[in-house]
Amino acid sequence: MSDRTERVWLITGASRGLGRAIAEVVLEAGDTVVATARSIPALDGLVERFGERVVPVALDVTDRAAVLAAVAEAAERTGRIDVLLNNAGYGLAGAVEEVNETQVRDQFDVNFFGALWVTQAVLPVMRRQGSGHLLQMSSIAGVTTYPNLGLYCASKWALEAVSETLAQEVAGFGVKVTLVEAGEFRTDWSAGSMVRATPKSAYDEVLAKRRHGLSGAYAHLQPGDPRKAGEALLKLTDEAEPPLRVLLGEGAADLAPNVLRARLAGWEEWDALARTTDFPAESGP
Repeated sequence: MSDRTERVWLITGASRGLGRAIAEVVLEAGDTVVATARSIPALDGLVERFGERVVPVALDVTDRAAVLAAVAEAAERTGRIDVLLNNAGYGLAGAVEEVNETQVRDQFDVNFFGALWVTQAVLPVMRRQGSGHLLQMSSIAGVTTYPNLGLYCASKWALEAVSETLAQEVAGFGVKVTLVEAGEFRTDWSAGSMVRATPKSAYDEVLAKRRHGLSGAYAHLQPGDPRKAGEALLKLTDEAEPPLRVLLGEGAADLAPNVLRARLAGWEEWDALARTTDFPAESGP
């Protein structure tokens, strides 16, 4: 018999991919899930399998007013929200010069502003409870960058900055924040859910390999198991002092430290130049 306390999760983007797999793992563990998706029928399978422990909610995370109303309704129906998994998001492929204004604004509306609106809606509930755990689904692309994914990376870097700030602001309320920096998982992220900019021929040679890699050819062939991601997050939320950041996947775990070492080396190389920009220290009397 498990002695873990049952919790209420709110998971955005729970209809497919990583969000769906994590929701299933959480429900199998005995927790309740407020599962959100743009379309309620997309959540039917969860409801049929897990019954009343699934609270299906139709939600477009880009509509702030709708987010506030939906979260308030969910909290009223379940009595509390213990864990928020801000999972809703998608990829935008294209060189910085190739992406158009609509594509960029849409990317940030979902990946950044959507997560921000849901966070803002959930925080009053968690503050009243005096507890809660915000899991912000970032990416290894929130730690480093990749050609042909510049705006996707930018949306994750923005989420990282806000979430790190947030962690400092809400710690006194008993609310924890963890950035989940995930690597590649077996989903259709690079296939049907990805938006692609119209390519410019000038970049054909430079981006040929990256374009192929993001063409959907490798969808569902990635090394990461979505169910194991769910198991890892379930374990993480059992921790009394969870980390601000956690990497998911061996690729991410291998790459991130190397990225930071290279950044430190660059700063150290140019340390002398950095120190030439301040006013000279005032001399004493």
